[in-house]
This record gives sequence, structure tokens and C-alpha cells, in this order.
Amino acid sequence: MQEETAQSAIDTFISAFNASDDSYVTALLSRALTSDVVFWGPLGRSEGIEAVERFVLDLRRHPAGAGTMTRCSAVDMPDEWARYRWVFTTPDGGPRLEGTDVVHLRRNLIDQVIVFAGEIGPLAS
Repeated sequence: MQEETAQSAIDTFISAFNASDDSYVTALLSRALTSDVVFWGPLGRSEGIEAVERFVLDLRRHPAGAGTMTRCSAVDMPDEWARYRWVFTTPDGGPRLEGTDVVHLRRNLIDQVIVFAGEIGPLAS
């Protein structure tokens, strides 16, 4: 049951990257994250939905064009932390970023996100 709750929050978080319009990003993040979420990203530690929103919007505005974020593994929840693998691909097989996120849930919402991103490279054939 806990894995299903984590998967739902994670999939809602990922949907913010794929929203049809930037104006939907905050609403999607608010459904997945606590207001005081701690985000450990490529540029360090930040707090709050607004900080995560900036990260999501920056990735959505990738120089190669709007891309797609996809969860590419099951949600593994061995303890109180859940982890999953993801891939971000830009249009036409352009640069691709892969990684693993580890999240912690509080009251069925993500209150901490740790992003482990891999190298950006071309899409493998």
C-alpha cells in the first residue's frame, strides 16, 4: 500500500515536467509535494514548492526544446524512502538525461527529493 502511495506522488511530480502548459506546473507540484519540501538537486539544496517549480521550469525550457520526463522503473520502497529511475529526453532524440530520484513521504506527499542525475548524452539507438 505504501508503494502505491509513493508511486502516485512520484507520478504526479513527474507529470509537472510534462504539463501541457507552464501554468499547470505549480498545481501538479502542489498535489505531489509538501509546502516545505526539501529539494536536493544538481545545484544544491533548496526548500519549498517554488524552488522545485524553478527547477522543473528550467528543465522544461531546455535549449534543445521541450522534452519528456518518464519514470522508467518501478517504485522501490525498501523502508521509509522510495526510489525510482527516470529519463528526460528532448525532441528528435536530442540530449538525454538519466537519473535516480530518492524521495521521502510525509502524509502521502513528498517532503524530500534527492536527485542523482547522470550524464547528458545522445539517445542510444
